[in-house]
Amino acid sequence: MKLVRWGGTGAERPGLVDDLGRLRDLSGVVDDIRAGVDLSHVDPAALPLVDGTPRLGVPLAGIGNLVCIGLNYRDHAAETGLALPSEPVVFSKHTGALAGPFDPLPIPAGTRKLDWECELAVVVGKRCAQVAEGQALDHVFGYMAANDVSARDWQMDRGGQWIKGKSGPGFCPLGPFLVTADQVADPQDLALWTSVNGIRKQDGNTRDMVFGVAFLLSYLSRFMTLLPGDVVLTGTPAGVGLASGVFLAPGDVMEVGVQGLGRQRIVLN
Repeated sequence: MKLVRWGGTGAERPGLVDDLGRLRDLSGVVDDIRAGVDLSHVDPAALPLVDGTPRLGVPLAGIGNLVCIGLNYRDHAAETGLALPSEPVVFSKHTGALAGPFDPLPIPAGTRKLDWECELAVVVGKRCAQVAEGQALDHVFGYMAANDVSARDWQMDRGGQWIKGKSGPGFCPLGPFLVTADQVADPQDLALWTSVNGIRKQDGNTRDMVFGVAFLLSYLSRFMTLLPGDVVLTGTPAGVGLASGVFLAPGDVMEVGVQGLGRQRIVLN
């Protein structure tokens, strides 16, 4: 299923997108879209259609943690001039960065190096602690497109942890929808891309990850207990602004997509 949350900020309602691309209202079935919710009994054709084109919010309610992986694509590590990591590089984003897939993004005062990073986001559906790699995907509820928006000057020039450059308001657009795990045959064979002002910047595939989704979940579960509603951002391919020295400016239009998971469109202001 393609699950969404639609409506005004802070007043989103649950919904799904049917096979014809029509938005249907799920609020008569569940109060919200949360990790682990079982909707297998729902007939989309029996749900009321939603009129018009309402705003789409973050597709998942109750996100607890945003756990991120750095330098996880071979070509991205190469463009930064860094060696491939021997173990996953782990950092966090603050949940205050969450945003809908079409929400405008104000550039915060104080940064001149705002960057894009298209990513595959993995939604944890079951408690995940000390999980073997072979069983790790059984703990996935679904997948989303994500953009790990980054203020590179705050990330790299201000000392301390990366979280400072990763957590500004709107720095984590998710969606447009959450695709349940049963609809994604292989998370290691998904194209992902970014365009800025219609110019393709990133063009990658999850098969080029240094560490795949199953390994990442197993690895993280050795050090922390992943809980339902936690989201793992799995890294970005080559083509980020940091590599070229070209960053986002007011008026830019940033589009991010992941195969089968939809496309975001964000206007900078």
